[in-house]
Amino acid sequence: MNKQLQALLDSYEERILGQATNLRLLLCAVLTGGHVLLEGVPGTGKTKIVRTLAGLLGGDFGRIQFTPDLLPSDITGSMIYNMKEGSFQTLKGPIFTNILLADEINRTPAKTQAALLEAMEEKQVTIQGDTYRLPDVFFVVATQNPIEFEGTYPLPEAQQDRFLFKLAIGFPSFEEEKQVLKNDLHHVFAVEDIQTVLDLETFIFIRNEIASITVEDKVLDYMMQIVRKTRESDYIRFGASTRSAISIGKAARAWAYLSGRQYVTPDDVKMVAKPALRHRIQLAPHMELEGAAVDQIIEELVGSVPVPR
Repeated sequence: MNKQLQALLDSYEERILGQATNLRLLLCAVLTGGHVLLEGVPGTGKTKIVRTLAGLLGGDFGRIQFTPDLLPSDITGSMIYNMKEGSFQTLKGPIFTNILLADEINRTPAKTQAALLEAMEEKQVTIQGDTYRLPDVFFVVATQNPIEFEGTYPLPEAQQDRFLFKLAIGFPSFEEEKQVLKNDLHHVFAVEDIQTVLDLETFIFIRNEIASITVEDKVLDYMMQIVRKTRESDYIRFGASTRSAISIGKAARAWAYLSGRQYVTPDDVKMVAKPALRHRIQLAPHMELEGAAVDQIIEELVGSVPVPR
């Protein structure tokens, strides 16, 4: 692994305790140009996780608080008339940044949620008929609260499919949570004190290196068998899309790179399969009635696919 990337990961894990696997998965997503949906109860550090990553990367950070009255133009931007110059000017919205935190994305109606679709997929924004490119490094992290449904608008399946991963942010262990409390009380690792560890130019170089990671044909078969199993299972109503197979392939490459290898193994695929699939499949009605967990079904499904040797 690149030494600067290792330094970034070490600093990241030192600042954010109890989320080691999620931090690596988040880094995998940004390295592959994907986007992440973070789900967790309030107060688990979701915003801090994203702000810390932005600071370590030295990229521009933007945050949008999604509310029921938020308009699409509040995200993308709009045209305004300049009285002084007597002409229209484009006012770009907060989406023009490197790392964007879409906080509580399920608090805003579908029309405003959809304003992110073109940007996330095409890396471009259309304002009054004119198209503007977003930065080469553009990463959206959307958060949502899984326990509060009053006044919320569930994300449509089409938009959830735009996210590479859905990560569940839980509580750390007793000792880790005690250390978090101690660090905060003594102002250790304050967000404003973050020093850039990896500049964006080096980041883009690493991203190109990851694209050359070897994926053997038998590992590709393994990925496809997992994805196609989701479409054949009686436990699942709607299986994963072709985009999910591409997501697993890209994420597995990044995980292999973070593990110091130049090739993808079945274990890499297993590691990224659950976060890449949990938001892309819908359980059958009888499984929902039984209270089955999506993660458990994915684990059983992945376990049923023969591992290539």
